[in-house]
Amino acid sequence: MKKTLLLFFLLFFLKISAQVCDTLVLKNNDIIVGEIKTMNKGIVQIETDYSKDDFKVEWKYVKSIGSERVHIINLSNGNLLNGKITKIKTPNKCEITNIETQTKSIIDLTDIVRIKPVDESFWDRLDASFDAGIKLTKAQSLQQLTVNVNLGYTAKKWYGTATYKQLQSIQDDSEPIRRIDTDLSYVHLLPRDYFIPLSIVTLKNTEQDIDLRIVSKAGYGKYLMHSNKKYWGIASGLSFNNERFTGTNETNKSLELFLGSDLNLYDIGDFSIQSKVTVFPSLTESKRVRTDFSVDTKYDLPLDFFIKLSFVYNYDNKPKEGASKDDYVFQTTFGWKLD
Repeated sequence: MKKTLLLFFLLFFLKISAQVCDTLVLKNNDIIVGEIKTMNKGIVQIETDYSKDDFKVEWKYVKSIGSERVHIINLSNGNLLNGKITKIKTPNKCEITNIETQTKSIIDLTDIVRIKPVDESFWDRLDASFDAGIKLTKAQSLQQLTVNVNLGYTAKKWYGTATYKQLQSIQDDSEPIRRIDTDLSYVHLLPRDYFIPLSIVTLKNTEQDIDLRIVSKAGYGKYLMHSNKKYWGIASGLSFNNERFTGTNETNKSLELFLGSDLNLYDIGDFSIQSKVTVFPSLTESKRVRTDFSVDTKYDLPLDFFIKLSFVYNYDNKPKEGASKDDYVFQTTFGWKLD
């Protein structure tokens, strides 16, 4: 009996000892003790034993942070650290011990743009969102459905995304409109905010008579801005365009150069804005240039719901004969995200 009680108390002690005790000190001197799940885009998320839901705190209101666990830490100058974070007396600063070199550095909190625990599970690394919109009118019996699905996975030195977007519209005295976009992307992060982007993008579009377009891209890029308020990345490389148009059995293949820009603003209250533009000057088709442009504005609601306004524009100065040179979509959707 005594041995059983001793074993019980030993296991209980080990369990208590194994509990994670990360600490956040806010600028109003409030202290939050728990497990830091992530810090990204100016928001730090921490799980505690005394709250059903995780706390989400704006990083600019954090005065001090400490954790004995190992984290992947991205700095605004592009440096990537793998280490432990120690709380120090100096406000708005912390000490980071690099476990690979055992060197210690005093870092300003405003210079930290991302924190990811190394020991987090698959579900902690996964991001997902779903939004949809529907439009019905008596006039011309218009029926329009929009569906968007986004998946993301973030690892130590890379992240991947997968998106699916579909727009379908039917009305009297008009041909059905259908557009399907998919994007499978992989980005490998390098020191000093450089990165290698790889992606496969597909498009089906009745407006431009595109039965199927498959674009494979590989390039090299850099984040020109990377902070807790915004990031701006540019990239360039080669893309291979394999497309088939409606009413033809032949495929058109071409090699292109691509120049891309990605701007994301997220320190504007409950709003976030992301804008992407990519230009594709062809290397094998004389004077052909394609352009893809998109803007997504999202407003966060309680319980991880959101409202999103999106604008997408595609341009091709040499489309299929008889097809439109451009196409655009403006939509409002309501969705939910896994956070």
